Amino acid sequence: MSAIADVARLAGVAKATASRALSGRGYVSDETRQKVVDAATLIGYVASPNAASLVTGRTKSIGVIIPFISRWFFSEILESLEQSLLAEGYDMTLYNLPAHSAERERVFDFFLARKRFDGVISVGVELSDAEVELLHRLGRPLVGIGGEIPGVHTIAIDDIAAARLATEHLISLGHTDIRHVGGDQVDQMDFAVHTKRLTGFNTAMHAAGLSTDGRFAPCAFTVPGGYETGLALFGNPHRRPTAVFAASDEIAFGLIVAARELGILIPSELSVIGIDGHPYAEMFRLTTIEQHPRNQARMAVESLLGALEQPSAPVTPGLTRAPTNLVMRSSTSAPR
Repeated sequence: MSAIADVARLAGVAKATASRALSGRGYVSDETRQKVVDAATLIGYVASPNAASLVTGRTKSIGVIIPFISRWFFSEILESLEQSLLAEGYDMTLYNLPAHSAERERVFDFFLARKRFDGVISVGVELSDAEVELLHRLGRPLVGIGGEIPGVHTIAIDDIAAARLATEHLISLGHTDIRHVGGDQVDQMDFAVHTKRLTGFNTAMHAAGLSTDGRFAPCAFTVPGGYETGLALFGNPHRRPTAVFAASDEIAFGLIVAARELGILIPSELSVIGIDGHPYAEMFRLTTIEQHPRNQARMAVESLLGALEQPSAPVTPGLTRAPTNLVMRSSTSAPR
């Protein structure tokens, strides 16, 4: 393993000069510093990350804040973030951030405040004004994914529009007895995703002159949640809807399994549509609104690294809408 003495010998400088050039401690001319850096690169000498950050002013690390790591949407975002950052030579440090708590305060007041990161990406976390102000005060660019945060550039789909499109698809097929199975309105996710998707459903129904009374069933955003709700919703053949808009693909999978267990034919007796673009949607032949989380992650990385490359032009606050699209498969059809 190459030592600092080898770097100094190759660069033609004293060992102390080479050390100062690579550590950032003490004065070294730009010309000499470049000679030392070139020598270190040539022989593969690697200084400690802390020393390198002193020289370049960069840690080459991005802090990522996220509320869940096991749910499909968030795991897709994380994997894409890591791939995109590694491709640009950046490391990633992950903080699985709980709701407002002492642990959350420590993340902001201790870890992020120690300036270990060149920038921060917040995924699905509705940051408070104080948290945003802290990150801005540290001079670290911040980009969000999932919903609008005042003073921050964020990337998100239009949940209301996506839910409306999903419901309109069912209405266009001729369905009038439609249910929405979605997140509990009391136990909200950040950015009120549950409410926005219910709002989109109600908007489409009202525009078609259809009632929304008793048409919503709360459900956990999981396959088991969809399954349990499906058994209850489809169990009575006299009150069974002809179509369901599920607030996520995983809920839709659970609904389909429950319907099949009850002997309900899909789509001739029941149409089901979801939102996500989950990889299993193809296997379930699920009609869905794809939201492309990996693309959202790439957009966030591009925005953040753009700000790092041009410090004089910080990230412009505002919301960038990520594209969605309807993919029609055989889980939806006209009612019998």
